[in-house]
Amino acid sequence: MDESQTALLRALDAPQTGRVAVKSALGTMGTPEYFTRFEAVSPGALAKHKVMMGDDPALPKMPKAPTLFDFFRLRFGVTQSSHLLQSANLALKNGVDEKGVLACLVHDIAMVGLFGCDHGYWGAQLITPYVDEEIAFAVRYHQALRFFPDPAFGYEYPKAYIDLFGEDYKPEPYIYADYQYAKNHKCYGLSRLITLNDLYSFDPNVKVDLELFTDIVGRHFRQPKEGLGFDNSPVAHMWRSMIWPRNFL
Repeated sequence: MDESQTALLRALDAPQTGRVAVKSALGTMGTPEYFTRFEAVSPGALAKHKVMMGDDPALPKMPKAPTLFDFFRLRFGVTQSSHLLQSANLALKNGVDEKGVLACLVHDIAMVGLFGCDHGYWGAQLITPYVDEEIAFAVRYHQALRFFPDPAFGYEYPKAYIDLFGEDYKPEPYIYADYQYAKNHKCYGLSRLITLNDLYSFDPNVKVDLELFTDIVGRHFRQPKEGLGFDNSPVAHMWRSMIWPRNFL
């Protein structure tokens, strides 16, 4: 059992606060629960409980100045982020430069920390203040590039996407537009490297140590001294949403 799993189990065993977590709109939209989720804050309900605010006993407590690795360990968990670790490790083995390895390490950060829809765009926003332009570009545009083969790079449309979306799936027009923009951009190659080292059928039994990337992250990720979420950056609120993901407000 890895460190993050141990921390999560310890949190789950901790005394509960009696506070209720109201699920987000995005997490319930399209389901009946979307229309009933605010029943938890009706006057009658609030006489019996309060809603979640602050540290959630179901999650490990984050340090005062969280680092990127703290989010991997205490929010994503090594098991959940195994895909990122394996992709970055593959890039390392394939001789990709350090910026490319970091791009692979964080390319699906929004998928494991926020939500899947448009995760490349959300992920790029999360990291933009802390990485060089080409890394943020690579993360943003891998969202579109993954749907389009590039024989010159040896990239084929993933069979996994046929299994997931069906043979007749066509991306939305904005994906086509971003693909056309990205393929003519100076940073196209780095973004394409993400798709080449993206493991579409990764092995859940393979364990990659996060510490393997300590030096690369130290050289290419500008960790704020105040901690991610507390540096008053334009994206600090996004990191705080992962620190307190079930806060009511």
